[in-house]
Amino acid sequence: MTQPTQAKTGKLPWTTKLVYGLGTVAFGIKDNGFNALLMIFYNQVVGLPAAWVGGAIMLAMVADAAFDPIVGQWSDSLRTKWGRRHPFMYASVIPVGIFYFLLWQPPSGATDGMLFAYLLLMTSATRIVIGVYEIPSTALLAEFTKDYHERTELVAYRFFFGVVGGILMGIFVFTVIFSNDPASPGGILDASGYREYAAIAAPLMAIAIFISSIGTHGRISSLVEPPPVVRQNFWRTVKEMASTLFDRTNAPILVGSIFGSMAGGLNAALTIYMQTYFWELTADMIALLAASGLLGVALAFVIVLPVSKVFGKKRTTLALYAVTLIGVVAPVILRLVGLFPENGSPILVPLLFVFMTVVAMAVVTASILVASMVADVTDQILLKTGRQSEGLIFSATTFVGKTVSGMGVLVSGLILTLVGFPEGAKPGAVDIAIVHNLAFWFALATLVFTSMALVIMSFYPVSEHDHQFAVEEIARKRAAES
Repeated sequence: MTQPTQAKTGKLPWTTKLVYGLGTVAFGIKDNGFNALLMIFYNQVVGLPAAWVGGAIMLAMVADAAFDPIVGQWSDSLRTKWGRRHPFMYASVIPVGIFYFLLWQPPSGATDGMLFAYLLLMTSATRIVIGVYEIPSTALLAEFTKDYHERTELVAYRFFFGVVGGILMGIFVFTVIFSNDPASPGGILDASGYREYAAIAAPLMAIAIFISSIGTHGRISSLVEPPPVVRQNFWRTVKEMASTLFDRTNAPILVGSIFGSMAGGLNAALTIYMQTYFWELTADMIALLAASGLLGVALAFVIVLPVSKVFGKKRTTLALYAVTLIGVVAPVILRLVGLFPENGSPILVPLLFVFMTVVAMAVVTASILVASMVADVTDQILLKTGRQSEGLIFSATTFVGKTVSGMGVLVSGLILTLVGFPEGAKPGAVDIAIVHNLAFWFALATLVFTSMALVIMSFYPVSEHDHQFAVEEIARKRAAES
């Protein structure tokens, strides 16, 4: 039997890190569109009830999430001259551009049922084809480097490009495509702006994925060659997948991401409502606040390595969860009790900018560390079982994240329905009691979901010492086999 070959040692060149991270621009653009625009477009512009929009988005996330482990397991077992991951990455390029463009072109004059079906179909297709790139690409993280801290740096590049790509697209949308007055021609409630957005965003996503795929192609020959695939029956495969995913090293991340993703999905869907109706911000103000994310991701990129080296990945992540919770909830609660500047105050936007910068920094830094922790889990699993399951393990995390994030979006739709939020509502014209009820439930749900994520993630067991031991043992076993 052919023995696995050892990967080349040494630090990754910065060009590899750069081009590897660049592909997540597509993910960032998609996230920005889904989070900031999709709900308000289909609800307030197209006219589909909020609960229907939330339900379609949730079902699409579930369909996408169910497909992720299949892609992960498939890429783990694939053996080609282009490696295990790149065939999937190349296959996603053209479909990503096509389906994301079509998502923003709903049929005119359609019934609610037809619009629901169209939204569900296009959202599912977009998410699935991006997953065909994202899962194998993310799995490369654990294969490109075994260094405990270099993994964190490599993830930082992915998050930097993903977040910055999404933020820049958001700034472009609110400063170039949409006007200041939401209800005016060219405003956020004008359908023509969304068609223009789709014509720009869809090609950019496809180009980013292609550049990242072709740019990392040369690293294929340097990766550890996995052992030949052992064919086995379906139920044994399922049993091995379950034992891998619920191993004590992976379970806290898997379960903790349930509540973290619910908080994320809720915030993603309701933030534009809070900015438009609770804070009564103009399009220019929303664009300015979106720019706070740029500062936040820059801070995350700078602090993630030195802070995690001092305090460790887990403790840093838990502290950042707490910071995120305070940063999101505090301004809303303070306003509701009359201790935050009123709408129109000259210090309102600067204060919100500070809070949103801190939240962006904390969220991005924590996300980088969690992804790095998942990469460390793959070595623990490999040491225990002898199976290289990077694709499966990363896909499981995204499976839970997407599924439950969809539930968070569904909850947002239910909250809008619960408080009686009107369709076609103009800022400043909605009953203040309805707006305050929306803010209260937004803050309460965020508090509950984020607190649960923090508690569960505290059980993650892998330290830097544990990681180094696993890497050395794996290297020793491979040397002995060779």
